[in-house]
Amino acid sequence: MATKHHLVIVESPAKGKTIEKYLGKGYKVLASYGHVRDLPKGKLGVDVEHGFEPSYVIPTKAKKAVAALKKAVAQADDVYLATDYDREGEAIAWHIIQALGLEKGSKLPIYRITFHEITKSAIEAAVKQPRELDIDLVNAQQARRVLDRLVGYTLSPFLWKKVMKGLSAGRVQSVAVRLIVDREREITAFKPVEYWSIDALLDTAKKEQFKASLVSWEGEKIEKLTVQTKDRADALAASLKAAAYSIASVESKETQKRPSAPFTTSTLQQQAAHRLYFSAKQTMKLAQDLYEAGHITYMRTDSTNLANEAIEEARSVIQSFGADYLPTAPVVYKTKSKGAQEAHEAIRPTHATDQPGSLDLPSERHAKLYELIWQRMVSCQMAPAKLRAETILIDAVAGKEQGQLKANGNTIVFDGYLKVWPTAREDVLLPSLKQDDKVALADLEVGQHFTEPPARYSEATLVKELEENGIGRPSTYAPTLSTIQDRNYVQLLERRFHPTEVGTTVVDMLIKHFPNIVDLGFTAQMEEQLDEVAEGKKDWTKELKEFFVPFEKLIKEKTEEVVKLDMTEDANKPCPKCGKPMIIRHGRFGKFIACSGFPDCKHTEPLIVPTGVKCPDCGEGDVIARKTRRGKTFWGCSRYPACKYATWEDPLKPKKDDEASA
Repeated sequence: MATKHHLVIVESPAKGKTIEKYLGKGYKVLASYGHVRDLPKGKLGVDVEHGFEPSYVIPTKAKKAVAALKKAVAQADDVYLATDYDREGEAIAWHIIQALGLEKGSKLPIYRITFHEITKSAIEAAVKQPRELDIDLVNAQQARRVLDRLVGYTLSPFLWKKVMKGLSAGRVQSVAVRLIVDREREITAFKPVEYWSIDALLDTAKKEQFKASLVSWEGEKIEKLTVQTKDRADALAASLKAAAYSIASVESKETQKRPSAPFTTSTLQQQAAHRLYFSAKQTMKLAQDLYEAGHITYMRTDSTNLANEAIEEARSVIQSFGADYLPTAPVVYKTKSKGAQEAHEAIRPTHATDQPGSLDLPSERHAKLYELIWQRMVSCQMAPAKLRAETILIDAVAGKEQGQLKANGNTIVFDGYLKVWPTAREDVLLPSLKQDDKVALADLEVGQHFTEPPARYSEATLVKELEENGIGRPSTYAPTLSTIQDRNYVQLLERRFHPTEVGTTVVDMLIKHFPNIVDLGFTAQMEEQLDEVAEGKKDWTKELKEFFVPFEKLIKEKTEEVVKLDMTEDANKPCPKCGKPMIIRHGRFGKFIACSGFPDCKHTEPLIVPTGVKCPDCGEGDVIARKTRRGKTFWGCSRYPACKYATWEDPLKPKKDDEASA
């Protein structure tokens, strides 16, 4: 009997190599290299008059892959579509069918197979249990793609006409920029409030010292903002210096700290940013490499579910730490899934027994991310940490005045899951004391403080904010953060987002004239409607019509009535070519100087201050001085946006160590 020729189609060659290794003889695995069809560039590509029918084309970069797939299909006995199992992967599978002419009527058997990890058992099980293509998932992806195209291709030209050329607007990206702009305005409007803290260093009879904070005086609770003047702080300090101290009460109680759930896409991005300083884009690229090599499960998910086999593997690893670390029953986490298509498994190692350091990974960064995923997965199945919290209340009596101070201590009694998931927590030990013991004042610390404005968003906190507000989905966080930087709407300085003048101007324009586009509630509602399309509950073309008909009407009205903004500034110098005044313009990559006689005179000059220092990140560009929209100087790479290096530190200013050694 002749051997059958099975063709398996995946998105990437790396994923294909791993799968082919497991399937063996008779199976040929080829890659589509991502999407094989897309909406055309340069035009809308959507028939808004006839059911929002998309006009898909095969991009130039995909033609070679499509030709190779067609050739392979001609020699195959059947085809397995093994693209990713989320809505994007389902859509890629559908587009492959269309591009290869394998739609209904084709005599060649077509099978859709899915798996959340690239292991031999998972691949073999998927091949044995193929399914039909999920057209609801395909339509949900089509709806998202078409919706984004409708917004981008109708709103962007409005911004070109009314603000400046080269701008763009996006359904999710515009909301992300608004969050950053709103936070910047909170910071600008913030008025710091002065307050004072009073801490006592106390001596026990055994000459053990511990610190206690003033919490009440003469019946008044002393909280963070209670003492707001130096005079009041000094008066309290004077009384405390004259006071006698004794222990009012000693309380000790044991608490438990439970581990966090295994990683979803957003929590992985947040922790990778917090612990490893990886950008969201970088994290997703590394995670994809790990997934395609068969080391972790699929990296785009909002599920915290774990397969029973994975839990058992983790428990076997935990058992080796000692019986106390293993709970009597597996720990189950509830998923707060926003979309049925994502409700599969959390991100975890394919095998918990593959300890960090035991795998041959391409780079140190891959190893660090794998270790983080392994730590989170194993720790989530471990026993809680046991902590002892101690509270000592100290009476202070100064003549007829009296008050209380409080000292808090914390110790880890049993590390539990903290054995695997490291923490910066440190023990704060208090001396052994009992009620009515006398203590003496050794020193008094009176500190002046000021309240601080809310922190600017980091990549981690922005992803968290987007997720909590229902904006975007696992696959959109990283590209959204990358896009708003590439378009110069925001800049990442010292790992914090700052809006540019252009970004602020665009947000203000959208808030004033297209409030729904940058409204968190409206955008979240649209995401939910797209999820309902994926679940087969709503018709995607109807949802698009309800949005686009009033939106298109509004675009036409605003194009007529809104006056173009003048974004130029006087450069205070004549053009060296024609003598006309030079002006400062805004471009895609920031401000530049240009002749006001454009287009007759095309002379331009960069608006930069060279430092003569090479970029420490890429080594190719020069470090140049730039300005934020509020006029604050920072330094960045001249190759921006290809290189995103930026810092507040003047590269020409001697560092403290240099000054000390000079």
